[in-house]
Amino acid sequence: MGEEEQNQNSTDSLTATNSSLRQVFEVISSLISFSHSIKVFTVKWQLIRKKLEELSSGLMAVKNCDSNQHPAVFSGLVPSVLATVNECHNLARSCVDLSYSGKLLMQSDLDVMIAKFDSHLKNLSGFYTVGILSQGFAIVVSRPGLGACKDDMRFYIGDLLTRMKIGDIDMKRQSLVNLYQVVDEDEPYVKLVVEVGDLVNVLVRFIDSPEMEIQEEASKIVSLISGFELCKEVLVGSGIIGRLVGVLENGSDLAYGGVTAILKICSSVEYRGELIGLACGLLRNLVGVEEIKRFIVEEGAIEMFIKLVRSRQETVQINSIEFLQNIASGDESVRQMVVTSRLCGTSEEAKKAMGDAGFMPELVKLIDAKSYDVSEMATEALSNLISVPKNRKQFVQDDLNIMYLLQLLYQEEGMSGN
Repeated sequence: MGEEEQNQNSTDSLTATNSSLRQVFEVISSLISFSHSIKVFTVKWQLIRKKLEELSSGLMAVKNCDSNQHPAVFSGLVPSVLATVNECHNLARSCVDLSYSGKLLMQSDLDVMIAKFDSHLKNLSGFYTVGILSQGFAIVVSRPGLGACKDDMRFYIGDLLTRMKIGDIDMKRQSLVNLYQVVDEDEPYVKLVVEVGDLVNVLVRFIDSPEMEIQEEASKIVSLISGFELCKEVLVGSGIIGRLVGVLENGSDLAYGGVTAILKICSSVEYRGELIGLACGLLRNLVGVEEIKRFIVEEGAIEMFIKLVRSRQETVQINSIEFLQNIASGDESVRQMVVTSRLCGTSEEAKKAMGDAGFMPELVKLIDAKSYDVSEMATEALSNLISVPKNRKQFVQDDLNIMYLLQLLYQEEGMSGN
């Protein structure tokens, strides 16, 4: 009799938990939609929406889990979450109606609400850590089909984010693989990567994960999304350059993916000069490895930095010129690429910087190139540079430059005489 009564109580508890879960999902969905109409405290409500999305994804594991094994745990968790979400809904109404009693008080109430959501998420993470939610997370949310609504796509990304946060190594890796696939195959997911939770921050943190397989998958995603303008600013703000610098300086096998990401991010000239300077410094260190140098050239670094030489920011110009001089030094094919890009169609300040960076001796050597086109362009580029008085003075002070030019003139006269 006692056992039957215990089973009945367990069944009643499970039924109540499932009923509360359905309510939670409905209220969270309703609150997320309603919050978009709030015109005040927008930053805090954006953060609350992210917390709600993460919470919804985490609770999905509770729904999928055999809750009958741990009825007491979930019977306490789910009603608590429901109460917090309902409380948050009341605050949302006050913000929409502008019926709150004071701005500072409402800010404080929203901060308390964010802390409560963090506490619920921490509890969910703890349940997974001790193995309670492992089964629930083993059931993978199906990827929405083509043409799926944004809410379904958002929920799928949110589920992947939760798995990245609280899953084991295998679950993290598989979530990263799944994320790469949807972003690579369906561009609308790129925007969701920026919008859903702190997904970009998680990806950036994974870049220097001690687990190489996590590093590799995260690097692939970062390299992919860094080609989209809407992602670049978010990546920079998340500290991606610093992370990549650390990884590459440690000689990681991810050098190629890291180089690609850096070049894509730096291709937007609106970024501040310090960022370009950091990237140039890193790339200058990498070009000492011939294989990576070739990869940098193949990825279009020459063309990109030629464009950056024409930037309105002097620091960007100088750093770009120094990088070009460094990568071209001792490599005739790269020097020819730089010259054929006609980089001298720039401002006088840029020409001065090129003169200081040592471009003139390199151009003198290219005048004797076997290719007539390269020789002609080198002559034109040199002529442009020495049109600046400072460069001209510097040029004539180097006896080797004059001797080399005289030698070329003698050769030309000799050929004409013949």
